[in-house]
Amino acid sequence: MATPQMDREAFKRQVRAELETLMEEVADAVDNAPAGRIIRDSEEKVRDAFAEFRRKTFEQAWQRKVDAAEAAFPPSDERGDGQAEAS
Repeated sequence: MATPQMDREAFKRQVRAELETLMEEVADAVDNAPAGRIIRDSEEKVRDAFAEFRRKTFEQAWQRKVDAAEAAFPPSDERGDGQAEAS
């Protein structure tokens, strides 16, 4: 049985916001590097920014998938010991 699908539009909106931040970080790293050292002084910052973006994006996708799966199953009326709750 397949798990429910995540809300892809909400995921894309969230990732687009993170992408905006990533682009600012890349631009800052390149713009703030001194002349003649642009690659040397910005490359690691850019690489780290992309790694963080990749990590956050995967975590957000994974969490949205988990949330979708949990939402598909309403809470039961059972207690943690398997006994039904008394009303």
